[in-house]
Amino acid sequence: MNRPAGALPEVPQISIVIPAYNEKSNLLPLWEELRSTLRSLGRTFEVIFVDDGSADGSREVLSDIRRGAREVRVLRLAANSGQTAALMAGFRAAAGGIVVTMDADRQNDPADIAALLSRIPEFDAAVGYRLGRKDGWVRLLSSRIANAVRNAVSGDDIIDTGCTLKAFRRECLTNLPMYSGMHRFLPTLVRMDGFRVCQVPVRHRPRVAGQSKYGIANRLFRSSHDLMVVRWMKSRRIRYDLTEEL
Repeated sequence: MNRPAGALPEVPQISIVIPAYNEKSNLLPLWEELRSTLRSLGRTFEVIFVDDGSADGSREVLSDIRRGAREVRVLRLAANSGQTAALMAGFRAAAGGIVVTMDADRQNDPADIAALLSRIPEFDAAVGYRLGRKDGWVRLLSSRIANAVRNAVSGDDIIDTGCTLKAFRRECLTNLPMYSGMHRFLPTLVRMDGFRVCQVPVRHRPRVAGQSKYGIANRLFRSSHDLMVVRWMKSRRIRYDLTEEL
């Protein structure tokens, strides 16, 4: 990533987009681990932290990280706006040809990014599904129910809709209808646009700091309306094959 003084900024090959809401204790350890992993890949990269209106000191930690690393960019939402808004902001700012999403809570293992990247360009998107989940039984149960219901209603087969660790060719993200809650359905929305999606097993680590932002209320109940919207969008999608006579 080093370049001569005065040289134009290098366009990164990979953009890592990380929504962060009140994850002060996780941010520096995540960056240190992520930096080491990404540099070992031999590709140019940028890491975009999107501070989703944190009120726990995350702002100051991210500022310190950014000052010490030219690969890091920090975007800030004026108020807590939710994961979809944070991802949308990151997607619009990302410059890389491949965009990777992951959580800020360190439960995603940065080492798994290489496995996702290995499936592109054979596929347009590679989405993770977590093996050996390290969550409590309530969260596991709500996640299993949510996955089953979403697939049944949407007609899709995504194993783990709640896994944030995903990689997309940037073209996949250009025309996404990003309304509140749509982050749960990214693979389905990408497939609706005709892109090829594969699923890759990834590791899951226990949370060692901070508190989870999800439970039954916002994992099941709030997403039910979003699911019906996606089903309606899928049923009303315009599809046609076009040829031009020469």
